[in-house]
Amino acid sequence: MGGMKNRFLLCAALGMLGALGALPVAAEEVGVVGLFPGKAVLVIDGGAPRTVRVGDKVGGVRLIAVDETSATVEVGGKRERLAIGQHAHAGGGGGGGGQSLSLTADSRGHFITTGTVNGATITFLVDTGATTIALGASDARRANINLANAEPVMMGTANGVVQAWRVKLASVRIGDVTLNEVEGTVSPHDMPYALLGMSFLNRMEMKRDGQTMTLRKRY
Repeated sequence: MGGMKNRFLLCAALGMLGALGALPVAAEEVGVVGLFPGKAVLVIDGGAPRTVRVGDKVGGVRLIAVDETSATVEVGGKRERLAIGQHAHAGGGGGGGGQSLSLTADSRGHFITTGTVNGATITFLVDTGATTIALGASDARRANINLANAEPVMMGTANGVVQAWRVKLASVRIGDVTLNEVEGTVSPHDMPYALLGMSFLNRMEMKRDGQTMTLRKRY
């Protein structure tokens, strides 16, 4: 009789474990690798890329919205706005309002991401050799940067040394990270990318792991 009871309890326990194993596991990390009208291509917990429509939920990730430059996702109960190549982690980054982001290198090893300067969308190239955030002329115009009282400086470019202007950028946002009053320079010519230089990066904790760079706001 006792043996039958023990076998019954064992079967019941195995059944409960099987039911628990069938429960969905909340996602810990999501990255954006593609954007299309009404949908985005997401990498969830390092898995294969998946095309997800706005409003759909995969694991613990829900796609909230998509625009031309970013996707808004909900992971770990928190909403994150991510450009292509950026990642979000469940629970956010802790202090500083969870202001952290991860970038993935492209095939050439460059970290390129989309953000905003003064609310205007800008494409950045991470450049630890640049002293400041360096903007091209058209990017500066879209960000409504006034050069009337800006300090002239000399700036080295691929075409030699040119006169540029030192400015203060009211706000710079990349992913979930926003910095205010960031030093920048404006070139008289257009540039293929704005350079995300040390005036931004010095205020971050930087960690690189292979093709991934994680930035966390320090102050």
